[in-house]
Amino acid sequence: MPQSKNMARLSEDMKRELIAIIGGMKDPRVQGFLTVMRVEVAPDLSTAKMGEENATAEAVGALNRAAGHVRSEIAKRMHIRKAPEFRFVADDGAKYAAHINELIAGLEREER
Repeated sequence: MPQSKNMARLSEDMKRELIAIIGGMKDPRVQGFLTVMRVEVAPDLSTAKMGEENATAEAVGALNRAAGHVRSEIAKRMHIRKAPEFRFVADDGAKYAAHINELIAGLEREER
């Protein structure tokens, strides 16, 4: 179901704040090359799901354990009364896209 303009704007604002919060975390499992790819917010603001590129299972686990802290920080920074529960998920979409591009390039080479 497509999101309304307000929900899309809220998702982008949350994404921006999440990047800042995750960047400031001192947990060594979280520091590094994590990239927040997208934030999906439920229409009733009950949950938000984040896709993390280049995330290991250890980093995703650490982020899910810190979800309560992230939730309270989002509520403070965005001045919202009801902050969603966060679920962090490893997103391998970019890796999959690179694999598909390699397959297509291999097919093009075979045709020549």
